Amino acid sequence: MNPSSSHLARPALSRRTFLRGVGVTLSLPFLEAMAPIFAKATEATATPRRFVAIQTTQGIIPHLFFPEAGGRDYQLSPYLQQLEALRNDFTVFSGVSHPGVDGGHANEKSFLTAAPHPAGAGFRNTVSLDQIIAEKLGNQTRIPSLALRVGGGGESSMSYTRAGVMIPGERSVAALYQQLFIQGSAQQIEARVNDLKSGRSLLDSVRARATRLGTTIGAADRARLDQYLTSIREFEQQLHQAEAWEHKPKPAVKMPEPKDITETAFLPAKLRAMFDLIRLALETDSTRVVTVFVEPLGILSAIEGVQHETHSLTHHGNRPEMIEELQKIETAQFQIFREFLEKMRGAGESGVPLLDHTAVLYGTCMGNANGHTNKNWPLLLAGGGFKHGQHLSFDKSQNQPIANLCVSLLQRLGLETDTFASSTGTMRGLEMA
Repeated sequence: MNPSSSHLARPALSRRTFLRGVGVTLSLPFLEAMAPIFAKATEATATPRRFVAIQTTQGIIPHLFFPEAGGRDYQLSPYLQQLEALRNDFTVFSGVSHPGVDGGHANEKSFLTAAPHPAGAGFRNTVSLDQIIAEKLGNQTRIPSLALRVGGGGESSMSYTRAGVMIPGERSVAALYQQLFIQGSAQQIEARVNDLKSGRSLLDSVRARATRLGTTIGAADRARLDQYLTSIREFEQQLHQAEAWEHKPKPAVKMPEPKDITETAFLPAKLRAMFDLIRLALETDSTRVVTVFVEPLGILSAIEGVQHETHSLTHHGNRPEMIEELQKIETAQFQIFREFLEKMRGAGESGVPLLDHTAVLYGTCMGNANGHTNKNWPLLLAGGGFKHGQHLSFDKSQNQPIANLCVSLLQRLGLETDTFASSTGTMRGLEMA
C-alpha cells in the first residue's frame, strides 16, 4: 500500500492516545454503577443454557488427575475419585492445551482466550469465551456475566472484553449477594439511574471524539475505529436497558446475606460461599455466564495437615512430603467442586436438573506447575447437555487445541460459529446429548 503524501505529512498517531480516547472508555459498563444490564423478561427461554468456568491458578498435580486409560471404562484417578458419584456427568480431557500459550503462571490470562505468548512484553489479550457467550445470552438476564475470584490478592479475573481489557473479579460474597438480591432504597436506585445517565453522556463524548479522530487516520485505522464505535452503540443500548430495569424487583431468596471471610487460611470456606451464590444466581436466572478465578495462595492452614505456603508447594521437586501436602490442598478443592456439582444436579427448573443445562468447565493454566509446562492442561467439563462419562485422551505431544472445546461449547449454547481463537474444529469425541 502506497500512502498518499498528505498521509505522510501527518504526525504519527499515538497508540496510547487512541486507546485512552476510545478503548479504555469501553470498560465503563463494568463499573459498579453500570453492572446491572438487564433485558426483557419476554426473551427468557423455558430451559436456558448457561456456562460456568473455574480456573485454579496454582496447577493440579498431573499424575493424581489424569486417568491412565481413555474411553468410558477408565479407572478414576485419585482426584477424580472425589467426583465418583458424578462420573456420568463429566468428561475428563488429557492431551489438550492452547497452542503458543507458553508463559508459566502468565497462562492464566489466556485460559479462556487462547491468546498466545501471555508472558511477552508486547502481549495484548483477546476476548474471552465467557464474554462471547455473554454477548449472546447476557441480554436475557439481569446481569450479563459475573467475573468472580476466590483467594489471592488484587482484582484479577480470566474475563476479557473485545478490546482485551480485563474485567475485574469480584471477591466479596457480601457485595455479590447485594448485587444479586438486595433491591436498595429509593435514593440508592435513583443514584444508580443517575450514574447510568452519566455513563450515556460520557459515551456521547467518547463517540464525538472518536468521530473527529476518524477524519485524521488511514483506512485500516478507520476500520478498527468503526469496531469501537459499534461497541459504543452496543454499550449505549445496554445502558438504556439497565435504566429501564433498575426499578424492577430483584429475586427473593431464603439464603441469608453472607459475611466475607478475610483470613487467607480459609480458602475452602470461601469457595463454598462463592459456589453457593453462583448456584443461586443461576437458579434465579440472574445471570447465565460466570467465571471463577481461584488463587490458592498463602498458608491454607484450615486444611488439616497443611503447613507451608501453596506456591512453594507447587515447586515440590518431586519430594514426597511436599507432594503429600499439596495433594491435601487440591483434594479439598475437588471435594468442594463436587459439592457444587451435586447441588447443581439437585436444583433445577420444571424438574430438570440445573446441571443438565449448565456447562461447567474446570481446570488449570499449566500442565505441570512444578515445571511451569504449557502442555497437557488438566481439564474437565461437567453438565451442559453433553454425553459424558468418558476420558477423551489425545496425543501428549501434539495436543488438541482447547479452543476446539470452546467451539463445541459455543455451538451447544446456541451460537452459530465454527471457529474460536486457535481452533481447528470442534472437540473430537464430545457429543451433544
